[in-house]
Amino acid sequence: MRADAKIVTARRLRKDMTKPEVWLWMRIRGDLGDGLRFRRQHAIGQYILDFYCAKVRLAIEVDGEIHTHAEQHVHDEIRDEWLKEQGIKTHRIIARDLLEAPDEIAQGVIALARQRLMDL
Repeated sequence: MRADAKIVTARRLRKDMTKPEVWLWMRIRGDLGDGLRFRRQHAIGQYILDFYCAKVRLAIEVDGEIHTHAEQHVHDEIRDEWLKEQGIKTHRIIARDLLEAPDEIAQGVIALARQRLMDL
């Protein structure tokens, strides 16, 4: 995907976020302290990450129903391995779980980012 096409796609995805993505974004947006700040629908390489914290190189992916299909699972593994090679950790959250406990999951994401900050 060309760089300009990725930017357009990322912008569209920001406007069309799923309900679980919106719920998480409302809880992790803004300055979380210690320079931790997430971006949403962030383009990197050939991928667009749901959420990304550059300071600690952490990608958060909210996985909906499509991620249960075998071919999507293979794509996710390839993507996660590429991100790992770039020094980016991927943390996946099942969308259904996020709808059931958004505050707890958001706190877990923030705690993960803070832990990575301490580990750097």
